[in-house]
Amino acid sequence: MSRMMIQAAVTMGQLQNKLDMIGHNLANTNTPGYKTRHADFSSLLFQQMDNVDEQNPDAPRNTPEGIRVGAGAKLGQISIDLTRGNIQVTDRALDAALLTDNQLFQVEVQTPGGTETQFTRSGNFYLSQIGNGQTMLTDANGHALLGENGPIIIEGAFNGISIEEDGMIIVDRPQGETAEGRIEIVEAVRPRLLEAAGGNKFRLPDMDELGFAADEIIQIANRGNVQIKSGALESSNVDISKQMTDMLMAQRAYQFNGRSISLNDQMSGLVNQLRS
Repeated sequence: MSRMMIQAAVTMGQLQNKLDMIGHNLANTNTPGYKTRHADFSSLLFQQMDNVDEQNPDAPRNTPEGIRVGAGAKLGQISIDLTRGNIQVTDRALDAALLTDNQLFQVEVQTPGGTETQFTRSGNFYLSQIGNGQTMLTDANGHALLGENGPIIIEGAFNGISIEEDGMIIVDRPQGETAEGRIEIVEAVRPRLLEAAGGNKFRLPDMDELGFAADEIIQIANRGNVQIKSGALESSNVDISKQMTDMLMAQRAYQFNGRSISLNDQMSGLVNQLRS
């Protein structure tokens, strides 16, 4: 197989991954708190061709720096855009929208390896009975929402619950309103390093492989910078027009590489005919 066909075939496989990612973005246009994924491409390893005269190897090169022949392109990284989407008012007491870019809620997720803290911008929360007269604040999937002292658990009976602008949980009881915990908001210092964990959530990557400390990626947000709008949800930040443009460009690049393979195959057939 010629170098041209190898380059085109490898690049087509990576372009398919980009098309899949664009399709995922478009499918989540109406998902509350969904964050757009972007694909960053990079060149694969290239081979240095000296381009010297084989009959006279000591002669200077015909091209001073030689010829660099690549092996196609690869999907180097999928980055996450944590900028704020539009705010939609729902008037539901347990809906909360973060108004500052790069800030995230924390949820406690049970994984096969144990308990893991994951992050999300989706603020549609629910109440879950856990027994002994206790009620826990959770996300839509039943994962515990984390406050400053761990999962937010409300003791006993109450009439209602609300979320303040600074994340304070106000519980309405027969004897009056009481503050019973505060949602702990974190800020993504390096949002491009977060990994998608599924279910509209993100996780920290493997710190040993990455070479960063956890607090260099995620830090506890300053209370003065936290702004939460209660009774509202943040909509997806997917720009449909940009996604459609990216999809058309990726499709054309895919078709171009496919055409390159077809033309190379035709040229190889012509060469074989000449040889015979």
